[in-house]
Amino acid sequence: MTKSKNVSVKTIAVALVGAGLLAFIGIGLWKAATPAPAPLQGQVDARTIEVAPKIPGRIEKVLVKEGDTVEAGAVMVKIDIPEISAKLGQVTAQEQAAQAKARLVEEGARKEKIREAKSMFESAKGALQLAEKTFSRVNALYKEGLVSAQKFDEAKAALDTARGLTRAAQSVYDMALTGSREDEKRAAEALARQAASGVAEVQSLASESLVRAPRQGEVTRVVLHEGEVTPAGFPLVTLLDHSDKWVVFNIREDELANIKVGTELKAKVPALGADNVAFTVYWINPRADYATWRSTRQSTGYDVRTFEVRARPLEPMRDLRPGMSVIVDRVTRGS
Repeated sequence: MTKSKNVSVKTIAVALVGAGLLAFIGIGLWKAATPAPAPLQGQVDARTIEVAPKIPGRIEKVLVKEGDTVEAGAVMVKIDIPEISAKLGQVTAQEQAAQAKARLVEEGARKEKIREAKSMFESAKGALQLAEKTFSRVNALYKEGLVSAQKFDEAKAALDTARGLTRAAQSVYDMALTGSREDEKRAAEALARQAASGVAEVQSLASESLVRAPRQGEVTRVVLHEGEVTPAGFPLVTLLDHSDKWVVFNIREDELANIKVGTELKAKVPALGADNVAFTVYWINPRADYATWRSTRQSTGYDVRTFEVRARPLEPMRDLRPGMSVIVDRVTRGS
């Protein structure tokens, strides 16, 4: 009886061990067949600035190289533009001529012009006096019938002409004494301003021969080098702005429930060996990314699409570079 009972206990024990072993194997196979959830992985991106000239020319000198850090306003490339130099000399000469003319108009006529106008006026007055005496004698003779009507008309016409010439000469002399008219002064001043504007415009273009950094950044690429010709608007230098970096995540809509603007993400950056780095979500694309989503039929019966989510590091990380992977460990609800 006791022997039979011991056999039963052993049988039960073996059965239990076998069942446990089968359960362990089954759970292991089930876990192996069930894919682990994919980690939330993103990629670092940053603002890059393509620095280009406004005008074409030949590159005279490149003052930076890849890896250099430049400050805002620093000269990076010098461009040789001989046409601008020639144009600057031309418009400068035009400005000087316009200014000289404006000064002349403002100061009035020169002394030589005044003397010339006065001499013409005196000559006209002398001719008028002679014409008046001649007309007086001819008129007296005409009344006595000693000269013809034609002689009288000729003397009268000569007197009228002398009077007109005297008035014109006096007007020229008066203008020389009083200076130019106001409208002439305004016209001369306008020409001077126009010439000055032309000089300023060419000087502005000439300043574009120095290609400067629009802001602080790191030179990541130099496209053209000394001696090469650059067209207007063609990028010469690429800058990386370390002050504006973010991480781009493409998150499926069924994993988006816990991600909001302001959500804090704890992640690791394998390239830097950094763990527990804090990022904050600042932008979620309001529309699904139709260019990259894959049609995957889920058990719920709908096609899952992805949304672009961007997050910035809470603390500046200069060593963080575009293309680095960021793997999220956990998601913390933001305030």
